[in-house]
Amino acid sequence: MQNVECWADRIKLVFWDGTGLCLFAKRLEDGIFRWPKIEDGVMRLSAAQLSALLEGLDWRLVHEARETSTPTQAG
Repeated sequence: MQNVECWADRIKLVFWDGTGLCLFAKRLEDGIFRWPKIEDGVMRLSAAQLSALLEGLDWRLVHEARETSTPTQAG
């Protein structure tokens, strides 16, 4: 199978939330959903990336939070 990016203005998801099956459907009024490539038959997204995708944003711009160090002294 080739790695192909897909674009569409509609999405339907069926997922298990731990208590039951959920159905989610959405159609963007303006724009498209930009899907990740399929690798080994799987599409991988973090929770933050999925949230961005569902909002119609470019999920590729979402990165894991980075830990920053807090200075202990001024100067």
